[in-house]
Amino acid sequence: MDLRFTAAENTFREEVRAFIRTSLSPAQCARVRAGCRITRDETVAWQKVLHRHGYAVPHWPVALGGRDWTAIQRYILREELDGAPAPPLVGLGINLVAPVIIAFGDDAQKARFLPPIANSDEWWAQGFSEPGAGSDLASLRTSARRDGNHYIVNGEKTWTSYAQYADWIFCLVRTDPGVAKQRGISFLLIDMRSDGVTLRPLVTIDDAPAGKQEVNQIFFDNVQVPVANRVGEENRGWDYAKYLLSNERTGSARVGISKERLRNLKRLAAVEGGRPLLANPGFRGRLVALEVELQAHEVTTLRVLADEHLRGGNSPNPLSSMLKMRGTQIQQAVSELYLEFAGPDGLRIHGDDDALDDSDELDPLRMMATNYFNWRKLSIFGGSNEIQHNILARSVLGL
Repeated sequence: MDLRFTAAENTFREEVRAFIRTSLSPAQCARVRAGCRITRDETVAWQKVLHRHGYAVPHWPVALGGRDWTAIQRYILREELDGAPAPPLVGLGINLVAPVIIAFGDDAQKARFLPPIANSDEWWAQGFSEPGAGSDLASLRTSARRDGNHYIVNGEKTWTSYAQYADWIFCLVRTDPGVAKQRGISFLLIDMRSDGVTLRPLVTIDDAPAGKQEVNQIFFDNVQVPVANRVGEENRGWDYAKYLLSNERTGSARVGISKERLRNLKRLAAVEGGRPLLANPGFRGRLVALEVELQAHEVTTLRVLADEHLRGGNSPNPLSSMLKMRGTQIQQAVSELYLEFAGPDGLRIHGDDDALDDSDELDPLRMMATNYFNWRKLSIFGGSNEIQHNILARSVLGL
């Protein structure tokens, strides 16, 4: 029993573990643990399993398909799924745009978009960052000009994760260039099949083999978007974006993923073969120090979640910046330890994931360099860690 949680919460944890044991095969867990890229079909299939069991969107209101769970129960579910490890869900729909639609959208938008998001029938991308408007997001230049019952959208979005699979994209667009930059932004839902939408892949250092890219550029050339697809009021999109980013940064704590990665590293480093690396005092000391940091991060995460529960969770919580910052720092430190463990073998970049079989014998070294390079992004996306320092100084410390 975990003494940090109540008896009822530990009982709930056992229920979740039983569900995972009966719903997820060891082969699926092995592919995730080995760092294989999980396909869109695998992700969709797993989310449908979760949705049938009521585990896909427990953070939504009960009337819209959610569960009447506490923040701690939702945390336990996420920790156990990450710890299995289960195929990761792309939460752009269920965790980012859906809460914005729930909080600020109209009834027609809720009826149209929420059911297919929950069941993973429609895939979403996030259209926030632009060239020259990343951390300084309010400087975005993608424009939306009102023309009767439509907006005409022109501009470019970049670093758009998994947009090659997306059916829809939620975008911040400038609807009034004549006011302060935060006040002239609106929040639009755009069909990716619309005329004038062009997608171009961005190949990054970890994108091998070809065709496995994660991020993209999206261009909008006189794209017609119905006014009915605007969430909330015109020119209030910055407020909705802050609400969304608070949810994204809380999710970036990723305690369960870091725990699973450290458990797996300890298992690999303890394997006999000459002198196991876990017997090296220097390596063992760094691993233990990182475990202590992770435990402190977990306690802080639980305190923030409890605070959000008391506050009702209806307004941006600046403490989410602390979770994002520490969570990403710990994940990057974990990836560095993996690369140190791999040694020269970690220099190998993986081959074609599709050629792998689903066995427990997947090469534990094959993805270490790839994950290291990919996880360098963690301290940048969702607002760079430098930006998080500024938010904490201003909104928490009052500096």
